Order: sequence, then structure tokens, then C-alpha cells
Amino acid sequence: MYNNRDLSWLQFNSRVLQEAQDLNNPIIERVRFLGIFSKNLDEFFRVRVATIQRLSKLSETKKIKRQLGNWEPKILLNRIQEVITKQNKEVESTYSELMSSLNEIGINLIKETELTHGQKDFIRKFYIEKISPSVFTMVLDPKRSFPELNDESIYLSIRLISETGNPICSIIEIPTELHGRFIVLPKYGKSYIMYIDDVLRYNLRYAYFIFPTDDIEAHSFKISRDSELDIDQHDISKKTILDRVRTGLEDRLEGDPVRISFDRSMKIADLKELTDRIGLSGNDSFYPGGRYHNKKDLINFPNIGGAELEYPILKPKSHPDLDLDRSILNVIRNKDVLLFTPYHTFLYIIRFLREVAMDPQVKRIHITLYRLANQSRVISALINAAKNGKIVNVVIELQARFDEKKNIHYLEKMRKEGILVQTGIEGLKVHSKLICIERVFENKIEFFSIIGTGNFNEISANTYTDYYLMTSRKKITNEVIRVFEYLAEPYKAQKFKHLIVSPNFTRDKIIDAIDREIKNAKSGLDSGIWMKFNSLSSYAMIDKLYEASCAGVKIKLIVRGICSIIPGVKDLSENIEVISIVDRYLEHSRVYAFSNNGDWNMYISSFDLMTRNLDLRIEVGVPIYDKNIKSQIKDHLDILWKDNVKSRLNGIDASKSYRHIAGPKIRSQIRLHKYVADQLKNGLKK
Repeated sequence: MYNNRDLSWLQFNSRVLQEAQDLNNPIIERVRFLGIFSKNLDEFFRVRVATIQRLSKLSETKKIKRQLGNWEPKILLNRIQEVITKQNKEVESTYSELMSSLNEIGINLIKETELTHGQKDFIRKFYIEKISPSVFTMVLDPKRSFPELNDESIYLSIRLISETGNPICSIIEIPTELHGRFIVLPKYGKSYIMYIDDVLRYNLRYAYFIFPTDDIEAHSFKISRDSELDIDQHDISKKTILDRVRTGLEDRLEGDPVRISFDRSMKIADLKELTDRIGLSGNDSFYPGGRYHNKKDLINFPNIGGAELEYPILKPKSHPDLDLDRSILNVIRNKDVLLFTPYHTFLYIIRFLREVAMDPQVKRIHITLYRLANQSRVISALINAAKNGKIVNVVIELQARFDEKKNIHYLEKMRKEGILVQTGIEGLKVHSKLICIERVFENKIEFFSIIGTGNFNEISANTYTDYYLMTSRKKITNEVIRVFEYLAEPYKAQKFKHLIVSPNFTRDKIIDAIDREIKNAKSGLDSGIWMKFNSLSSYAMIDKLYEASCAGVKIKLIVRGICSIIPGVKDLSENIEVISIVDRYLEHSRVYAFSNNGDWNMYISSFDLMTRNLDLRIEVGVPIYDKNIKSQIKDHLDILWKDNVKSRLNGIDASKSYRHIAGPKIRSQIRLHKYVADQLKNGLKK
């Protein structure tokens, strides 16, 4: 008995939409949550809907239905369309409500028909000087092939109407790279913002001045393409992974269209002509909407009002054991340190890398990289280390979806600086978050490691909650360096006693831990499981958790996104509770904790309980041996579980309503920030 992973994901995105609807959130944050919802949905179409459409064309019905949670692909696609159509109606009404609320507080989002005389002059000048050099007007001719459209962009479908001739059809790609989607106009009593779409609309006669025109119709639309990066793992040519990723990126630009969002006021005949030329068929998804598309740009909606329109700033705190005047290596030589971002500052990771880059006793640096910041200080620190004569060994994953171009750029940059860069392992994504330092100390080699649940990305660390364990504990660091040996020689057998490593060991380790809880429960000993991660869709793991529930093991799951387990079913999962928390930070940390008769075994990891994480990726989980850190993480989990402000029940029948728990209001992310602040003030637990 399972919840379909895709419908479960849509439930998660509905919780994101709920944050846009929540009147308790500051209004600019509500607008931005609407952008997050839209960004999520766009990626869902480009990846999951495209995948299901491909599966619908295959003949292995039983295998496919099992993969989709006993759903036939076409029936599932219809159900997805029903859910999204309903959500899109909520989006449009929420958007209208938000714009009205902004207007009430003196922030006006205006159209080209609402400009004053002075604003018209400003918009005309702005268009001529700033926008027009980036505007490309594609005049359509039935005799010529239709232009390839970018699924990252929004377009205006233009129809130039003249009484003396046939209508002329054209397309304009709305340029957003230089100035963003929103233009702030000079303040005139109130504050004014305008979509760049409407700046174009106002200047269409200028853009098409060579055509005699009595009227111009302009309707926005956007397409989503199949964005699966097809990398032929059976290619026996001499092409490298880098070559194949580059080829895959080129092919992605021409991926099959899977969705079109369009202005519902567009004439049916014009829409049909457009979709026929694009190549959308009856099996593809058509979503009528309002005047504006690509609402994901609302993530960057400008705040031209007061600070109260956004969340109060929660500044990252210093760690009690780390400060600017102390060597991080000296600290973690004597004790483990747990960073908890964004509550702690990620800059400690940068400082760590800068320190080892300068330390003359450091000989080698090993690191895995998956997603990086646009101007990565991590890369800068690694280049600095190479310039100082360190051997820097980087394993960078080129198939990190939608970050492939960026990672290729960094690969080339690092290789130019003499860094040894490996592009992952054939057939497996390297998703682990590892750093290992080799240093000479008293004529011996000592190792220092960082094992994280999130990427080494200083930008996402501001909004993603993640753990990073910094340690020199030999039984851990000796195995971390063994992971890098495995990455260098994947066909050489490796064994791990302490780390949990995918693809060969994670499944069995987790099952063994659950079996121990089952045995303890049946023996009348203390038992319990507490897990926190992003997604749960592995049926084998769900079956094992069902078995544990039936044995009487109390199971608490904090699952942000996909959750295919169904809690609370009598004689199956009545001992399983699942909650989801969506708030200002993205809950991204992963924890696996097992009672072990009161002597808790606890791991933080890079993996979720999904088949791809267990079997198709290089993932690493690390045990927490420091009792103080273990106590801190248990406190964190307890605070999250008691959240009665931003937590929701998560399950197939769960509504998107917030949990109602009696007692004082506990907003876990605010409480966790206070917890970390109190640690800094009072010192860590002893």
C-alpha cells in the first residue's frame, strides 16, 4: 500500500502554495513563495511528467505500473493534470489577491495601459536604451521551419493586424537576463513596478515599425521540454563523460515539449496554430492561465516598501568552538564539531579550506562537488591550495540536473590551475558531500574530514538546513579516504564498518538497524525510529517500516517532500507518524536515528530513502559518536516534531492544513535559531 510518488510531490508543492496564501507571512515572502511553487512545478514537468510520458509509450506494463505505484501511466498523467489544473486556479486567485494587497499598501504593479504621461516617457527611454538591443523579433513564415524555443524563457505571441493585408505573426522572447523580470519605476506618490513583458507590450509599435499596423495583439506563453539528460552508459566509443554530457546538453535544447502555459484570452485558432507549429500533441499538457507566465520569477520580486514586508533577518550564529583567532584543524583534532546551517554560518567551511590551503603541513585535499555557487568561494579556496603546491583531488558530478553547464565551467577552470579533476563514476552519480585532508603531524599522516548532508554551496547554505560534521576521529576519517579510493578505483572492493555508503551498503545497513528495533520491540526492550529526510519512495524500505510498525516500533518521520508511505493504517502502519515542515528555510538535513534499547545509534547522511539514492548513487552517511552532538541533534528533532505553526501531516489522506497541537506556539525554525544562539551564549551541552 503506497502513495504514488508524483501525487505525493504535488501534495508537497501544495504546501508551498499554502505559504503564499498564509496571511501570517509577510506579503513579499508570500509573493516569493508563489514563485517557488511555480519553479518547482516547472521542474516537475521537465523531469517527472516527461518521464511518465516516455513510460506511457513502452510495453512492459507490469514493471511500469510497479514503478509508478500501481498506476498506469496515462491514468496517472490525467490525474496529475486534474490536480495541477486545480492548483493553477488557486495560483491565479492567490496572485490577484497578493497584487491587490500590495496596492493597498502603496505598491502598484501596473500594466502598459495604466501609465501616466511621465511614466510613458520613462518606459519608452528605458526600452530604447536598456532593452531593445536584447529584443529579437522572430517573424513567422509558414514556409520556414519554426524557431526552437527555450523552455527557460517566456514568449509573446504577436499578431500584427492591418486592414490592407493579411495578419503578420511573430514571436518575441522576453529578455530577463540583464534587468530581471520586474522594472521599478520612479516613485510618484506611490511606488510602481512593471513587468518587463508590459514594457515590451507598450513598445511593440516601435519594435515592428517597418510593418503598417492598425492593431497589435500580444499574448504570453511558455513551454516546458523533456529535460532528461540522456547519457548513453553503454557507449563503447572513446567519448568521455564530459563529452557525453556536452552532447546531452545540446540534445536537451531540442527535447520534446511536454507542456504549454498560455494566456487564456488567446484566440483558439491562434493557439492551435501555435501549438501545431511547436509540435505539441493531444497527449501533451495544455494549461490556460492569466496574462503572465513563468511566475517562478516572483522569487526575485523586489521589496520597494519597508523591512516589515519581509521576514525579520535571522543572522547565522558563530559556533562556540570556532572563532576567527583559532585554527579549525587544532579544534577538530581534539573534538568533533557539528555545523548546522543556516543557523551556523557556512563560512566555517570556507575558512577550513583556506586554512588548509595555506598550511605547509597539508599535502593533499580530497573533495566531492555536486552543486556550487555561481561565484564559488569553495573553488577559489581549492585553486589557492593548488597554487600553494597542494595536491588537490576533486570529484565533480557533471550530471547534477540543471547545473551541468556550471559544473563543466568549474571543471575546466580547475584543470587549468593544475587541480586533478575526476568526473564521477560510470553509471553512478556522485552525490556524497565529503572533504578529506591529509596532513603531516609529528612525522605521521593525520586525516581531517567534513561529511555533510548538503552541498558545499555558500549561497544555498543561507536557506537550506544542513549538517556538516567536522572530525579527525580515525575510525571515520580512515573510511572517508577509503571512499575516495573507491571513487578512483570503483571496481576495487572496499568494506566500511562505520560509514554507510551507497550503492553497495546503505540498503543492508538501514534494514539491519530496523531489524534490530523490531527484535527489541518483540523482546519488550526500548525501541524506536526517528528519521528526517527529503523523500521516501523506496517500496522495499516502506515495507520494512510497515513490518517494524506491526512489531510495535514507534516510528517518527519528518519528510519534506515525496512520501509514498501511508501512516496510521490499522494493522499496517498505525505506529507510524509523518509530518512535513515548510517554512522560510528549506528543510534539507537528513538524519537516521535508532533507539538501540536506549543507546541511540544516529547517522547524518547525503541520501534519502529513494531507489536512486540507495542503488544508483555514491552516497555517504556518517555515525555520530560524540554524545554531546548526538544530544544536540535529538533536541533539534524534538523541536521540529513539536512544531505547531509550520508543520503539516503528511500522507495520502492528509489535507494541507497545519497541525493543531495544544500548548504554546512553537515555530521550529525560529526556535532552532534561538537554540543555537543560546548555545553560543551559554556554551555547548556538557
